[in-house]
Amino acid sequence: MKTAYTNLLKGIFIILIAFTGYNTQAQTAITRSSLTYEVKNLGINTTGKFTGVKADIKFNPAQPGSSSIEAVVDVNTVNSDNETREEHLKGAKFFDAAKYPTINIKSTSIQKKGSGYLGKFNLTIKGTTKPVEIPFTYTAGGDKTQYKGSFKINRKDYNVGGSSMTLSDEVTINIDIETAK
Repeated sequence: MKTAYTNLLKGIFIILIAFTGYNTQAQTAITRSSLTYEVKNLGINTTGKFTGVKADIKFNPAQPGSSSIEAVVDVNTVNSDNETREEHLKGAKFFDAAKYPTINIKSTSIQKKGSGYLGKFNLTIKGTTKPVEIPFTYTAGGDKTQYKGSFKINRKDYNVGGSSMTLSDEVTINIDIETAK
């Protein structure tokens, strides 16, 4: 009796694997990514980028409501063309990379909007999760697809940078990701 039960469980498990694809860490093959930020510091636009982007993108332009996008960014890949600033950004006052090594984003809904799309996401920075809306475009050509979008956040909503008389609260984030089809 125990063997029959064990075989039944094994059979169910095999069926589940076959139907789900058994890929718990599915990642989309990103061929190029640009994740940049812009913030005013002393009234001057300061820019930087993150290079450690990994994503699981399941996007169907014909049925955006059934699509999902999930991405993670390694905070330690921040590049501002200034080593001292980068160490400061990785520190506890800003991203606290030792405690919070990643920034995560996960879609809650995606819909067609005009000539593009509107994604609603949960964005987690430094352990704080807030909803954000990201308008984006999708372009497919040849063996590649491209996603481009831009949105603004208040850095203080995520406890990044503390109070500052010189650093703007508003940060613009630009996304340009290319994937293999």
